[in-house]
Amino acid sequence: MEKLTKEDLIKKASKPAEDAMILHPFYKGKIEIVSKVCIRDFTDFAIWYTPGVAEPCKAIHKDKETVYDHTNKGNAVAVVSDGTRVLGLGNIGPEAAMPVMEGKALLFKYLGGVDAYPICLDTRDPDKLIETCKLIKPTFGGINLEDIEKPKCFFILDRLRADKEMDIPVWHDDQQGTATVEVAGAINALKVVGKKLTEANIVLVGTGAANIATSRVLVASGAKKKNIVAVDSKGILNANREDLESDKNNNPFKWDLCINANKEQRSGGIKEALKGADICIAASKPGPDTIKKEEVLGMATDAILFASANPMPEIWPWEAKEAGVRIVGTGRSDFPNQINNSIVFPGIFRGALDVRAKTITDEMCVAAAFEIAKTAEDKGLSDEYIVPKMSEWEVFPREAVAVGMKAIEQGIARVKYNRNELYEIAEKTIKKARDETHMLMKHGIIEMPKK
Repeated sequence: MEKLTKEDLIKKASKPAEDAMILHPFYKGKIEIVSKVCIRDFTDFAIWYTPGVAEPCKAIHKDKETVYDHTNKGNAVAVVSDGTRVLGLGNIGPEAAMPVMEGKALLFKYLGGVDAYPICLDTRDPDKLIETCKLIKPTFGGINLEDIEKPKCFFILDRLRADKEMDIPVWHDDQQGTATVEVAGAINALKVVGKKLTEANIVLVGTGAANIATSRVLVASGAKKKNIVAVDSKGILNANREDLESDKNNNPFKWDLCINANKEQRSGGIKEALKGADICIAASKPGPDTIKKEEVLGMATDAILFASANPMPEIWPWEAKEAGVRIVGTGRSDFPNQINNSIVFPGIFRGALDVRAKTITDEMCVAAAFEIAKTAEDKGLSDEYIVPKMSEWEVFPREAVAVGMKAIEQGIARVKYNRNELYEIAEKTIKKARDETHMLMKHGIIEMPKK
Protein backbone atom coordinates (compact mmCIF):
# COMPACT_ATOMS: atom_id res chain seq x y z
CA MET A 1 0.00 0.00 0.00
CA GLU A 2 1.33 3.44 -0.94
CA LYS A 3 2.58 5.43 2.04
CA LEU A 4 0.64 8.66 2.55
CA THR A 5 2.48 11.96 2.87
CA LYS A 6 1.78 14.39 5.72
CA GLU A 7 -0.21 16.52 3.29
CA ASP A 8 -2.29 13.47 2.31
CA LEU A 9 -2.96 12.66 5.97
CA ILE A 10 -4.04 16.23 6.74
CA LYS A 11 -6.34 16.23 3.69
CA LYS A 12 -7.79 12.88 4.77
CA ALA A 13 -8.40 14.27 8.27
CA SER A 14 -10.45 17.14 6.78
CA LYS A 15 -12.68 14.93 4.60
CA PRO A 16 -15.31 13.97 7.26
CA ALA A 17 -16.08 17.65 7.90
CA GLU A 18 -16.62 18.24 4.18
CA ASP A 19 -18.91 15.22 3.88
CA ALA A 20 -20.85 16.25 6.99
CA MET A 21 -21.91 19.51 5.36
CA ILE A 22 -23.35 17.55 2.44
CA LEU A 23 -25.04 14.65 4.24
CA HIS A 24 -26.55 16.42 7.26
CA PRO A 25 -28.89 18.58 5.12
CA PHE A 26 -29.47 15.61 2.81
CA TYR A 27 -31.06 13.59 5.65
CA LYS A 28 -32.30 16.54 7.77
CA GLY A 29 -31.42 14.79 11.00
CA LYS A 30 -30.03 11.39 11.94
CA ILE A 31 -32.78 9.74 13.96
CA GLU A 32 -36.55 9.23 13.88
CA ILE A 33 -39.19 7.22 15.75
CA VAL A 34 -40.10 3.85 14.23
CA SER A 35 -42.91 1.62 15.55
CA LYS A 36 -41.84 -1.58 17.32
CA VAL A 37 -45.24 -3.27 17.60
CA CYS A 38 -47.24 -5.18 15.02
CA ILE A 39 -50.14 -3.40 13.29
CA ARG A 40 -52.06 -6.25 11.71
CA ASP A 41 -54.99 -4.00 10.90
CA PHE A 42 -56.61 -0.90 12.34
CA THR A 43 -58.33 -2.83 15.11
CA ASP A 44 -54.90 -3.23 16.75
CA PHE A 45 -55.03 0.44 17.72
CA ALA A 46 -57.66 -0.57 20.25
CA ILE A 47 -54.86 -2.52 21.96
CA TRP A 48 -52.07 0.04 21.62
CA TYR A 49 -54.29 3.00 22.40
CA THR A 50 -57.80 3.38 23.79
CA PRO A 51 -59.59 1.43 25.20
CA GLY A 52 -57.03 -1.36 25.73
CA VAL A 53 -54.20 0.88 26.92
CA ALA A 54 -56.09 1.67 30.13
CA GLU A 55 -55.21 -1.74 31.60
CA PRO A 56 -51.42 -1.25 31.47
CA CYS A 57 -51.94 2.26 32.88
CA LYS A 58 -53.84 0.83 35.85
CA ALA A 59 -51.17 -1.83 36.38
CA ILE A 60 -48.42 0.81 36.50
CA HIS A 61 -50.49 3.01 38.82
CA LYS A 62 -50.73 0.06 41.19
CA ASP A 63 -46.98 -0.79 40.91
CA LYS A 64 -44.67 1.79 39.32
CA GLU A 65 -41.96 -0.79 38.70
CA THR A 66 -44.18 -2.43 36.05
CA VAL A 67 -43.58 0.61 33.83
CA TYR A 68 -40.49 -1.33 32.71
CA ASP A 69 -42.74 -4.18 31.52
CA HIS A 70 -45.38 -2.12 29.73
CA THR A 71 -43.37 0.71 28.14
CA ASN A 72 -40.03 1.46 26.49
CA LYS A 73 -38.70 3.21 29.61
CA GLY A 74 -36.23 0.37 30.21
CA ASN A 75 -34.51 1.01 26.88
CA ALA A 76 -34.85 4.79 26.71
CA VAL A 77 -32.03 7.24 27.47
CA ALA A 78 -32.18 11.04 27.42
CA VAL A 79 -29.08 12.75 25.98
CA VAL A 80 -29.20 16.04 27.90
CA SER A 81 -27.06 19.07 27.03
CA ASP A 82 -27.05 22.85 27.37
CA GLY A 83 -24.56 23.25 24.53
CA THR A 84 -21.96 25.02 26.68
CA ARG A 85 -18.97 22.73 25.98
CA VAL A 86 -19.50 21.04 22.64
CA LEU A 87 -16.60 18.80 21.47
CA GLY A 88 -13.87 21.34 20.92
CA LEU A 89 -16.29 24.06 19.77
CA GLY A 90 -17.10 25.50 23.21
CA ASN A 91 -20.29 27.34 24.14
CA ILE A 92 -22.25 27.25 20.88
CA GLY A 93 -25.72 26.92 22.38
CA PRO A 94 -28.43 24.24 22.45
CA GLU A 95 -29.51 24.48 18.81
CA ALA A 96 -25.95 24.18 17.50
CA ALA A 97 -25.42 21.23 19.86
CA MET A 98 -28.28 19.28 18.29
CA PRO A 99 -26.24 17.58 15.52
CA VAL A 100 -23.89 16.21 18.16
CA MET A 101 -26.70 14.95 20.37
CA GLU A 102 -28.45 13.34 17.40
CA GLY A 103 -25.16 11.70 16.46
CA LYS A 104 -24.86 10.43 20.01
CA ALA A 105 -28.37 8.97 19.78
CA LEU A 106 -27.45 7.25 16.50
CA LEU A 107 -24.40 5.61 18.11
CA PHE A 108 -26.47 4.56 21.12
CA LYS A 109 -28.91 2.76 18.81
CA TYR A 110 -26.57 1.17 16.27
CA LEU A 111 -23.84 0.13 18.71
CA GLY A 112 -25.86 -0.61 21.83
CA GLY A 113 -29.47 -1.09 20.73
CA VAL A 114 -30.45 1.79 23.04
CA ASP A 115 -33.24 4.22 22.12
CA ALA A 116 -31.72 7.62 22.90
CA TYR A 117 -33.35 11.02 22.50
CA PRO A 118 -31.56 14.41 22.24
CA ILE A 119 -32.79 16.87 24.86
CA CYS A 120 -31.08 20.24 24.32
CA LEU A 121 -32.02 22.74 27.01
CA ASP A 122 -32.17 26.51 26.65
CA THR A 123 -30.61 27.29 30.02
CA ARG A 124 -27.15 27.60 31.52
CA ASP A 125 -28.48 27.41 35.06
CA PRO A 126 -27.25 24.16 36.68
CA ASP A 127 -30.19 24.09 39.09
CA LYS A 128 -32.66 24.25 36.21
CA LEU A 129 -30.80 21.50 34.39
CA ILE A 130 -30.85 19.30 37.48
CA GLU A 131 -34.55 20.00 38.00
CA THR A 132 -35.31 19.16 34.36
CA CYS A 133 -33.53 15.83 34.65
CA LYS A 134 -35.57 15.03 37.74
CA LEU A 135 -38.81 16.03 36.01
CA ILE A 136 -38.24 13.81 32.94
CA LYS A 137 -37.10 10.81 34.99
CA PRO A 138 -40.43 8.91 34.66
CA THR A 139 -39.93 8.64 30.89
CA PHE A 140 -36.36 7.35 30.81
CA GLY A 141 -34.34 4.41 32.05
CA GLY A 142 -31.19 6.51 32.10
CA ILE A 143 -29.80 10.01 31.51
CA ASN A 144 -26.64 10.79 29.56
CA LEU A 145 -25.31 14.27 30.34
CA GLU A 146 -23.34 15.66 27.42
CA ASP A 147 -21.18 18.67 26.53
CA ILE A 148 -21.76 20.72 29.68
CA GLU A 149 -19.11 23.23 30.75
CA LYS A 150 -16.97 22.79 33.86
CA PRO A 151 -17.06 23.05 36.82
CA LYS A 152 -20.86 22.82 36.87
CA CYS A 153 -20.76 19.49 35.01
CA PHE A 154 -19.12 17.93 38.09
CA PHE A 155 -21.73 19.25 40.50
CA ILE A 156 -24.67 18.40 38.24
CA LEU A 157 -23.52 14.79 37.99
CA ASP A 158 -22.72 14.48 41.68
CA ARG A 159 -26.00 16.03 42.82
CA LEU A 160 -28.12 13.87 40.53
CA ARG A 161 -26.24 10.70 41.48
CA ALA A 162 -26.62 11.53 45.15
CA ASP A 163 -30.35 12.32 44.87
CA LYS A 164 -32.30 9.40 46.33
CA GLU A 165 -35.24 10.19 44.04
CA MET A 166 -33.05 9.70 40.93
CA ASP A 167 -33.27 5.93 40.90
CA ILE A 168 -32.06 5.62 37.29
CA PRO A 169 -28.47 5.82 35.99
CA VAL A 170 -27.17 9.36 35.45
CA TRP A 171 -23.93 9.44 33.51
CA HIS A 172 -21.74 12.22 32.14
CA ASP A 173 -20.07 10.79 29.07
CA ASP A 174 -17.44 13.51 28.87
CA GLN A 175 -16.36 12.42 32.34
CA GLN A 176 -17.07 8.73 32.87
CA GLY A 177 -17.14 7.60 29.25
CA THR A 178 -13.90 9.26 28.25
CA ALA A 179 -12.24 8.11 31.48
CA THR A 180 -13.26 4.50 30.84
CA VAL A 181 -11.77 4.31 27.34
CA GLU A 182 -8.62 6.20 28.33
CA VAL A 183 -8.05 3.67 31.12
CA ALA A 184 -8.76 0.73 28.81
CA GLY A 185 -6.21 2.10 26.35
CA ALA A 186 -3.67 2.69 29.10
CA ILE A 187 -4.06 -0.86 30.43
CA ASN A 188 -3.26 -2.41 27.06
CA ALA A 189 -0.64 0.10 25.90
CA LEU A 190 1.31 -0.51 29.09
CA LYS A 191 1.06 -4.27 28.47
CA VAL A 192 2.49 -3.82 24.98
CA VAL A 193 5.51 -1.84 26.25
CA GLY A 194 6.01 -4.10 29.29
CA LYS A 195 5.16 -1.61 32.02
CA LYS A 196 2.75 -1.74 34.97
CA LEU A 197 -0.10 0.67 35.69
CA THR A 198 0.77 0.58 39.39
CA GLU A 199 4.25 1.96 38.62
CA ALA A 200 3.60 4.19 35.60
CA ASN A 201 4.33 7.92 35.66
CA ILE A 202 1.26 9.53 34.13
CA VAL A 203 0.79 13.07 32.82
CA LEU A 204 -2.66 14.54 32.19
CA VAL A 205 -2.68 17.49 29.79
CA GLY A 206 -5.94 19.32 30.39
CA THR A 207 -7.93 19.32 33.62
CA GLY A 208 -11.47 19.49 32.34
CA ALA A 209 -14.25 17.00 32.91
CA ALA A 210 -12.56 14.21 30.95
CA ASN A 211 -9.17 14.19 32.65
CA ILE A 212 -10.48 14.86 36.15
CA ALA A 213 -12.62 11.74 35.79
CA THR A 214 -9.76 9.88 34.10
CA SER A 215 -7.55 10.52 37.14
CA ARG A 216 -10.23 9.04 39.38
CA VAL A 217 -10.80 5.93 37.27
CA LEU A 218 -7.05 5.44 36.80
CA VAL A 219 -6.60 5.35 40.56
CA ALA A 220 -9.58 3.01 40.96
CA SER A 221 -7.91 0.73 38.38
CA GLY A 222 -4.57 0.56 40.20
CA ALA A 223 -2.58 3.69 39.29
CA LYS A 224 -0.95 5.66 42.11
CA LYS A 225 -2.29 9.19 42.48
CA LYS A 226 1.16 10.41 43.55
CA ASN A 227 2.48 9.28 40.14
CA ILE A 228 0.04 11.54 38.28
CA VAL A 229 1.02 15.06 37.16
CA ALA A 230 -1.73 17.27 35.74
CA VAL A 231 -1.29 20.36 33.58
CA ASP A 232 -3.85 23.06 32.81
CA SER A 233 -3.58 26.17 30.61
CA LYS A 234 -1.50 27.94 33.28
CA GLY A 235 0.93 25.13 34.03
CA ILE A 236 1.47 22.13 36.28
CA LEU A 237 -0.92 21.67 39.17
CA ASN A 238 0.87 21.84 42.51
CA ALA A 239 0.28 23.02 46.07
CA ASN A 240 1.79 26.43 45.28
CA ARG A 241 -0.86 27.30 42.68
CA GLU A 242 -2.40 30.26 44.52
CA ASP A 243 -4.87 30.82 41.71
CA LEU A 244 -6.37 27.39 42.41
CA GLU A 245 -6.09 27.56 46.20
CA SER A 246 -8.30 30.63 46.25
CA ASP A 247 -10.87 28.75 44.18
CA LYS A 248 -10.56 25.35 45.83
CA ASN A 249 -14.10 25.38 47.21
CA ASN A 250 -15.53 25.90 43.72
CA ASN A 251 -13.27 23.36 42.04
CA PRO A 252 -12.08 20.88 44.69
CA PHE A 253 -11.35 18.28 42.00
CA LYS A 254 -8.40 20.25 40.63
CA TRP A 255 -7.19 21.18 44.08
CA ASP A 256 -7.06 17.51 45.01
CA LEU A 257 -4.64 16.95 42.11
CA CYS A 258 -2.56 19.87 43.37
CA ILE A 259 -2.00 18.48 46.85
CA ASN A 260 -2.44 14.69 46.54
CA ALA A 261 -0.84 14.07 43.14
CA ASN A 262 2.48 15.28 41.68
CA LYS A 263 4.73 13.64 44.31
CA GLU A 264 7.72 15.78 43.26
CA GLN A 265 5.56 18.94 43.27
CA ARG A 266 6.89 19.88 39.87
CA SER A 267 6.22 23.28 38.40
CA GLY A 268 6.42 24.59 34.85
CA GLY A 269 4.50 23.62 31.76
CA ILE A 270 3.91 20.64 29.49
CA LYS A 271 7.62 20.15 28.77
CA GLU A 272 8.50 19.91 32.47
CA ALA A 273 5.52 17.66 33.19
CA LEU A 274 6.42 15.20 30.42
CA LYS A 275 10.01 14.68 31.55
CA GLY A 276 10.34 10.95 32.24
CA ALA A 277 6.62 10.29 31.73
CA ASP A 278 5.55 6.77 30.71
CA ILE A 279 2.16 7.88 29.47
CA CYS A 280 0.53 11.19 28.56
CA ILE A 281 -3.24 11.48 28.33
CA ALA A 282 -4.30 14.74 26.70
CA ALA A 283 -7.87 15.99 26.73
CA SER A 284 -7.22 19.61 26.06
CA LYS A 285 -7.38 22.31 23.41
CA PRO A 286 -7.74 20.89 19.88
CA GLY A 287 -4.36 21.03 18.13
CA PRO A 288 -2.32 20.10 16.38
CA ASP A 289 0.07 22.46 18.23
CA THR A 290 -1.25 22.22 21.78
CA ILE A 291 1.51 19.70 22.51
CA LYS A 292 4.70 20.47 20.60
CA LYS A 293 7.11 17.91 19.23
CA GLU A 294 9.99 19.25 21.33
CA GLU A 295 7.92 18.91 24.52
CA VAL A 296 7.51 15.19 23.91
CA LEU A 297 11.22 14.48 23.51
CA GLY A 298 11.78 14.15 27.26
CA MET A 299 9.31 11.31 27.80
CA ALA A 300 10.51 7.89 28.97
CA THR A 301 11.61 5.11 26.63
CA ASP A 302 8.64 3.31 25.02
CA ALA A 303 6.38 6.23 25.87
CA ILE A 304 2.62 6.29 25.26
CA LEU A 305 0.64 9.38 24.21
CA PHE A 306 -3.12 9.74 23.81
CA ALA A 307 -4.01 13.00 22.05
CA SER A 308 -7.76 12.84 22.52
CA ALA A 309 -9.02 16.30 21.53
CA ASN A 310 -11.66 16.55 18.82
CA PRO A 311 -11.92 17.38 16.03
CA MET A 312 -8.09 17.67 15.83
CA PRO A 313 -5.63 15.94 18.21
CA GLU A 314 -3.27 18.02 20.35
CA ILE A 315 -0.34 16.74 18.27
CA TRP A 316 -0.27 14.88 14.95
CA PRO A 317 0.53 11.18 15.48
CA TRP A 318 3.48 11.23 13.11
CA GLU A 319 5.04 14.16 14.98
CA ALA A 320 4.74 12.27 18.27
CA LYS A 321 6.33 9.22 16.67
CA GLU A 322 9.18 11.33 15.28
CA ALA A 323 9.76 12.58 18.85
CA GLY A 324 10.23 9.01 20.08
CA VAL A 325 6.75 8.04 21.30
CA ARG A 326 6.09 4.35 20.69
CA ILE A 327 2.29 4.14 20.97
CA VAL A 328 0.03 6.99 19.89
CA GLY A 329 -3.75 7.17 20.18
CA THR A 330 -6.20 9.88 19.14
CA GLY A 331 -9.94 10.44 19.30
CA ARG A 332 -10.29 9.99 15.55
CA SER A 333 -11.28 6.89 13.59
CA ASP A 334 -8.99 7.72 10.65
CA PHE A 335 -5.80 7.11 12.67
CA PRO A 336 -4.70 3.93 14.50
CA ASN A 337 -5.76 3.49 18.14
CA GLN A 338 -8.97 5.49 18.34
CA ILE A 339 -9.32 6.33 22.04
CA ASN A 340 -12.92 7.43 21.88
CA ASN A 341 -15.87 6.98 24.22
CA SER A 342 -17.98 5.64 21.34
CA ILE A 343 -16.85 2.14 22.35
CA VAL A 344 -17.92 2.81 25.94
CA PHE A 345 -21.31 4.42 26.45
CA PRO A 346 -23.41 2.09 24.23
CA GLY A 347 -22.13 -1.01 26.06
CA ILE A 348 -22.22 0.48 29.54
CA PHE A 349 -25.80 1.67 29.12
CA ARG A 350 -26.79 -1.65 27.52
CA GLY A 351 -25.59 -3.45 30.64
CA ALA A 352 -27.09 -0.93 33.06
CA LEU A 353 -30.47 -0.97 31.30
CA ASP A 354 -30.62 -4.75 31.01
CA VAL A 355 -30.40 -5.15 34.81
CA ARG A 356 -32.45 -1.98 35.42
CA ALA A 357 -29.59 -0.49 37.43
CA LYS A 358 -30.29 2.43 39.74
CA THR A 359 -26.96 4.15 39.01
CA ILE A 360 -23.63 3.70 37.23
CA THR A 361 -20.76 3.48 39.70
CA ASP A 362 -17.03 3.99 39.19
CA GLU A 363 -16.64 0.26 39.80
CA MET A 364 -18.90 -0.42 36.82
CA CYS A 365 -16.67 1.87 34.73
CA VAL A 366 -13.57 -0.02 35.86
CA ALA A 367 -15.24 -3.33 34.99
CA ALA A 368 -16.04 -1.96 31.54
CA ALA A 369 -12.48 -0.69 31.04
CA PHE A 370 -10.95 -4.06 31.83
CA GLU A 371 -13.43 -5.88 29.56
CA ILE A 372 -12.74 -3.48 26.69
CA ALA A 373 -9.03 -4.09 27.21
CA LYS A 374 -9.54 -7.87 27.34
CA THR A 375 -11.56 -7.81 24.11
CA ALA A 376 -8.66 -6.22 22.26
CA GLU A 377 -6.11 -8.45 23.99
CA ASP A 378 -7.99 -11.55 22.84
CA LYS A 379 -7.44 -10.43 19.23
CA GLY A 380 -3.73 -9.69 19.74
CA LEU A 381 -2.24 -6.40 20.90
CA SER A 382 0.27 -4.32 18.95
CA ASP A 383 1.60 -0.77 18.82
CA GLU A 384 -1.30 0.16 16.52
CA TYR A 385 -4.04 -1.94 18.14
CA ILE A 386 -4.70 -1.40 21.85
CA VAL A 387 -8.50 -0.98 21.95
CA PRO A 388 -11.27 -2.50 19.82
CA LYS A 389 -12.65 -0.61 16.84
CA MET A 390 -16.33 0.31 16.66
CA SER A 391 -16.68 -2.24 13.86
CA GLU A 392 -15.74 -5.05 16.28
CA TRP A 393 -19.23 -5.21 17.63
CA GLU A 394 -18.60 -8.04 20.11
CA VAL A 395 -17.03 -5.51 22.47
CA PHE A 396 -20.47 -4.04 23.24
CA PRO A 397 -22.26 -7.16 24.55
CA ARG A 398 -19.09 -8.19 26.41
CA GLU A 399 -18.93 -4.78 28.04
CA ALA A 400 -22.65 -4.90 28.84
CA VAL A 401 -22.20 -8.22 30.65
CA ALA A 402 -19.28 -6.89 32.72
CA VAL A 403 -21.28 -3.82 33.72
CA GLY A 404 -24.48 -5.73 34.45
CA MET A 405 -22.69 -8.31 36.57
CA LYS A 406 -20.93 -5.58 38.57
CA ALA A 407 -24.27 -3.83 39.17
CA ILE A 408 -25.76 -7.10 40.44
CA GLU A 409 -22.71 -7.63 42.66
CA GLN A 410 -23.07 -4.12 44.10
CA GLY A 411 -26.77 -4.60 44.84
CA ILE A 412 -28.01 -1.79 42.58
CA ALA A 413 -29.75 -3.96 39.95
CA ARG A 414 -33.53 -4.36 39.95
CA VAL A 415 -33.35 -7.68 38.09
CA LYS A 416 -30.71 -10.40 38.16
CA TYR A 417 -29.36 -12.64 35.41
CA ASN A 418 -26.38 -14.92 35.09
CA ARG A 419 -23.52 -14.07 32.73
CA ASN A 420 -24.84 -16.15 29.81
CA GLU A 421 -28.34 -14.71 30.08
CA LEU A 422 -27.01 -11.15 30.07
CA TYR A 423 -24.90 -11.83 27.00
CA GLU A 424 -27.86 -13.31 25.10
CA ILE A 425 -30.05 -10.30 25.95
CA ALA A 426 -27.40 -7.76 24.90
CA GLU A 427 -26.41 -9.63 21.74
CA LYS A 428 -30.02 -10.00 20.59
CA THR A 429 -30.88 -6.34 21.23
CA ILE A 430 -27.78 -4.97 19.49
CA LYS A 431 -28.14 -7.33 16.51
CA LYS A 432 -31.77 -6.27 16.06
CA ALA A 433 -30.80 -2.59 15.92
CA ARG A 434 -28.12 -3.23 13.31
CA ASP A 435 -30.33 -5.50 11.21
CA GLU A 436 -33.11 -2.90 11.20
CA THR A 437 -30.78 -0.24 9.79
CA HIS A 438 -29.41 -2.54 7.12
CA MET A 439 -32.91 -3.69 6.14
CA LEU A 440 -34.14 -0.08 5.77
CA MET A 441 -31.12 0.72 3.61
CA LYS A 442 -31.62 -2.39 1.48
CA HIS A 443 -35.24 -1.50 0.74
CA GLY A 444 -34.56 2.17 0.04
CA ILE A 445 -36.51 3.41 3.06
CA ILE A 446 -33.24 4.97 4.18
CA GLU A 447 -32.21 6.73 0.98
CA MET A 448 -28.59 6.32 -0.07
CA PRO A 449 -26.63 9.50 -0.95
CA LYS A 450 -25.92 10.00 -4.63
CA LYS A 451 -22.16 9.91 -4.06
